[in-house]
Amino acid sequence: MATLERIHLAILLEVEQQGSLTAAAARLHLTQSALSHAMRKLEDQLGVAVWHREGRSLRPTQAGEYLLAVARRVLPQLALAEARIRQFAQGERGTLRFGMECHPCYQWLLKVVSPYLAAWPDVDVDVKQKFQFGGIGALFGYEIDLLVTPDPLYRAGLRFEPVFDYEQVLVVGPDHPLRAAPFARPEQLAGEVLITYPVPADRLDIYTRFLTPAGIAPKRHKPIETTDIMLQMVASGRGVAALPRWLVEEYARKLPVAPVRLGEQGVPKQIFLGFREADADTDYLRAFVGFAREHREAG
Repeated sequence: MATLERIHLAILLEVEQQGSLTAAAARLHLTQSALSHAMRKLEDQLGVAVWHREGRSLRPTQAGEYLLAVARRVLPQLALAEARIRQFAQGERGTLRFGMECHPCYQWLLKVVSPYLAAWPDVDVDVKQKFQFGGIGALFGYEIDLLVTPDPLYRAGLRFEPVFDYEQVLVVGPDHPLRAAPFARPEQLAGEVLITYPVPADRLDIYTRFLTPAGIAPKRHKPIETTDIMLQMVASGRGVAALPRWLVEEYARKLPVAPVRLGEQGVPKQIFLGFREADADTDYLRAFVGFAREHREAG
């Protein structure tokens, strides 16, 4: 009977990521012949090939693709379990790994992390802003423990808690005609350069909840990676942006920018913390959610 071992999954994953048997063998501290022998033996036992061999390149078969999917799901869980056990053995609590699905969420996180670290000195914090399979996939794949997002996607096995309320607003510079307006209408942005984070338009509230329903598009859409440069551009009259009101008000202390409501009713939003239901009773994770709620109530 075939025995599928952890090393087989690790080999499959490394060959896919490294692109060759030689590079995968080096990463796994194996000789290429040992790696090849292990996989040939597995294929013989399984009675099915896991790779198509095309010269020196390898392409997964249908069976190989299935095992790769298993490897992506199982190996991170095993690595996390081992890390947690080592931490328990050393008297540590663990590491709380955050995934960020919005740029301003990072500034919000900083406000909560500081008092949390002071209260939980035996817990470390790490932040990931790029995931191989998106935020939901990162949770299911055990890449992260908490997903910070304004747009939760509810799935079985996951829980999302609202922890911060805010309003998405238009940001204008000192001489912009909308600066003194009570609110902006979609058609007033038709001639504007709209500056946003480098995110697809179908994931930007300024489009999905304001411009697109009205059939309006800006004159030009300019993606910029960082909040500081984005607001410097707005302050110099190079365009307008859409950001959380609380963030704009912070920057307005040092830059001549101002928030303007998007539409008469505004665009209300929330930041959510998403986590696996299986981890809901983890004390230091539950404590962070509590800290976030306290910060929300204080705000």
